[in-house]
Amino acid sequence: MSFIDGVLLRSSSPLPGASEALNLLHSNNIPFILLTNGGGKHESARVAELSKKLNVPLTEENFVQSHTPFRQLVEGSEDAEPLKDKTILVTGGDGDACRKVAEQYGFSKVVTPGDILMAYPTIWPFNQIFSDYYHKATRPLPLPVDLKNPSQSLKFDAIMIFNDPRDWALDTQVVLDLLLSEKGILGTYSPKNGDSSLPNNGWQQDSQPKLYFSNPDLFWATSHHMPRLGQGGFQASLEGVWNATTGGAKLDRTVIGKPHPATYKYAERVLNRYRAHLLGASTKKIPHLKRVFMVGDNPESDIRGANEFESAHGAEWTSVLVETGVYRSGTVPAYKPKVVVHDVLGAVKWALEKEGWVV
Repeated sequence: MSFIDGVLLRSSSPLPGASEALNLLHSNNIPFILLTNGGGKHESARVAELSKKLNVPLTEENFVQSHTPFRQLVEGSEDAEPLKDKTILVTGGDGDACRKVAEQYGFSKVVTPGDILMAYPTIWPFNQIFSDYYHKATRPLPLPVDLKNPSQSLKFDAIMIFNDPRDWALDTQVVLDLLLSEKGILGTYSPKNGDSSLPNNGWQQDSQPKLYFSNPDLFWATSHHMPRLGQGGFQASLEGVWNATTGGAKLDRTVIGKPHPATYKYAERVLNRYRAHLLGASTKKIPHLKRVFMVGDNPESDIRGANEFESAHGAEWTSVLVETGVYRSGTVPAYKPKVVVHDVLGAVKWALEKEGWVV
């Protein structure tokens, strides 16, 4: 399993050895998947883009983005109600690209902060700066904000941070408004907020929308010579505002993406399905994976996640750190990998040699 940013690509340009490494796996029918904390586009678009850049056949079957697991929320699970026909707020990405991804996943009522701003400009007083940008990517709201008739007013059931927000200020304000609202109704303020007789002093105790983050990375590797803030930076910023507003109440949220176990569990399931596809069998008819080699560039997300993940099927996860992304050669990584190699080609060759291949 390999990550993308800092392993195969830096910003949008292929790294040396990336194409050769993937073609080595592909030509030998060795199952692999690509896992990234990036996103903002539908998997089909990103796969086509990567296939062209890296000159290797890729499919959605062996590709997982940070927000890919959000697909599971459409139909729900034992722990979460279906959100297919619920109103969700989607933030992040360019224009309304993430809205379109969410709709392709199956969510039918998707609203962006820009939609709200264009309908109610007073929600953020400094709206003029981005007005041209939002005019190009907004839609009418499915319901008005009608505080005189809350039952007919715009109500949200979930907040999903799909990708790095472009307008942190507006997104922070809208998300905060909903977390403080009464039952997710925009423009309201819950009477339970600050009630010391309730759990968490009443904060998020009034059926406010659930908050989901797809990527915890504080930094990521770009074309700049130093790592840049990622979605994890926005999450930390929002939490700081939340703490200042609530006096330090716990912010209830669900975070996926590396290094969180839910993402590795999902990735292992995808890898098993893809492996079965390559072998022309069902997942029930082939033995479970014995070992997964995880190649990443970020010790605090990639390496930590692989080291701490416990496979339900007993697969051994072996972490391999490359020097082409966030990690700086010669420094001591916060989470120790099994091995440090220069690049992804070196990582693939090391893994194959460990499995008895001659390369």
